[in-house]
Amino acid sequence: MNMPAQPLDRSETTFRFLAEPTSVNFGGKVHGGALMKWIDETAYACAAVWSGRYCVTVSVGNIRFRRPILVGNMVELRARVVATGRTSMHIHITVQAGDPKSGQLRITTDCMIVMVAVDENGTPIPVPSFVPETEEQKHLAKYALDVKEALDAIVELKPDEVARGAI
Repeated sequence: MNMPAQPLDRSETTFRFLAEPTSVNFGGKVHGGALMKWIDETAYACAAVWSGRYCVTVSVGNIRFRRPILVGNMVELRARVVATGRTSMHIHITVQAGDPKSGQLRITTDCMIVMVAVDENGTPIPVPSFVPETEEQKHLAKYALDVKEALDAIVELKPDEVARGAI
């Protein structure tokens, strides 16, 4: 029996997998760099589906490692478009992990990533607008703009020598 296909929610992407021993650090936990790679890959998938284009990472803001991920844990990364600019997409990532046998996952990490859609020459191109509808979406959209303002303020604090790469 053929079941009708469910429409794809183009604003959200979820990755699930088991944390493997190849991702472990010297302390026996998943390496932060491996987790950051997974976050970037999930954000890319979400942004590419939303925009229908190749996308690049512009910034990662407010990443917070709350608890470790253990080898063998089920890892779930949920990426959601929460705000858009003309060419940019603010993607909120939530990472949860836990014992796959119990099914109990706990938040380990969250962050905001800004992705930009680009054409074949690497030039930014417009993306579809995201309009938050639910209270949760509106709250996350405000959070995305707050993170953007904070990151912009931090850039303003950066000494010229650092910004130019002289130090």
